[in-house]
Amino acid sequence: MSSLTAWEIALQIIFQFTYVWIALAVTLAASIYYKDRLGLYGHLFDSRVGTVGLLLVLFWVFTAIFADLIITQDALAQVSGMKNKRPGTPVRGLEGAYYLLGGDNLARDIFSRMVMGSRSVLTIAPAATAFAFMVGITLGLPAGFRGGRLDTNLSFLANLVLAFPVILLFFLLVTPEIRSTGVPIYLAAVLFLFPVIFFVVLFQSRFYTQPMKRNLYVGVTLVLGLWAYSGLAFNADPLGVFYMEPNLLNIFVSVVFVNSPTVYRIVRGLTMDIKTRDYVAAAQTRGEGPWYIMLWEILPNARGPLIVDFCLRIGYTTILLGTLGFFGLGVSPESPDWGMTINEGRKLLSIYPHLAIPPALALMSLVLGLNLLADGLREQSLKD
Repeated sequence: MSSLTAWEIALQIIFQFTYVWIALAVTLAASIYYKDRLGLYGHLFDSRVGTVGLLLVLFWVFTAIFADLIITQDALAQVSGMKNKRPGTPVRGLEGAYYLLGGDNLARDIFSRMVMGSRSVLTIAPAATAFAFMVGITLGLPAGFRGGRLDTNLSFLANLVLAFPVILLFFLLVTPEIRSTGVPIYLAAVLFLFPVIFFVVLFQSRFYTQPMKRNLYVGVTLVLGLWAYSGLAFNADPLGVFYMEPNLLNIFVSVVFVNSPTVYRIVRGLTMDIKTRDYVAAAQTRGEGPWYIMLWEILPNARGPLIVDFCLRIGYTTILLGTLGFFGLGVSPESPDWGMTINEGRKLLSIYPHLAIPPALALMSLVLGLNLLADGLREQSLKD
């Protein structure tokens, strides 16, 4: 078989993403049709910047979902004779199969590794950022609302963490020496409790006048939350449903620990501003409890800036994960992590540019999409 031309490579890549194009079309058609009922998300389509950002993010989200159907080869498989092959090279021994973006220095398919790399990034970055927001919100709300010694102590701890350069702190937390001390497990034991605490307090404050409903929601939260907590933090889930590999746990905990203080400061500042509003005073006059006011009066009115920061923070986390992978501190050495793939390709960049360019463009496009999406959300939230 002869190698594919540039046009044939482009057409084949477009064809491989067929499931992504269908999912994008269905999602956008439904979103635009119902946009008047979808709140801030619906208004996002009134912003060109936000729409472009959403399209880029959804492209990679659907790519991660359908990755197994998109890839042309096993992302970890090494095929004899395919080392550093140019894009469009036919695979030896497989009729009709090609390395669409070439082979890397270990004879693995770059296209398939780029596609599978999106799954690892979009699994870790949003989930870890969500955990960081749970920590920051749970601590930032009472600090800003009550003030006093609680605010002073929590702010001191947040500033202490923020005093370290982020990237250096990140590297420190994922080094083998720190892992051997058990520090990541201790951090996980503390940080992974916050989502459970958040939802317990959320339901308790909302349904405290309805004991039956409150007990049901709180009970389900405790059972599911502590079950997940035991598995994720300690790998002690007897059913094996919740599990996190040691390397992934270190990276996950590091992301949560590094991002939580910044989220805390944002939530604290928003709370100090919003608590002076008339509707908060009205809730206090009605006799509502402090946690009800914080979670059901203040937090919903702070959602605009928090949603924007959430999108931006996922982008920052994606860059951090790529940086870790670039320096060989990713999930595992053979992982199709974008940062690790870029690092492997840069060594031969002057000879084989196709090794590093695809994952670099993938990383850039995802972060660009998140930043544009955040800009669109900020623009629309200011209009509400």
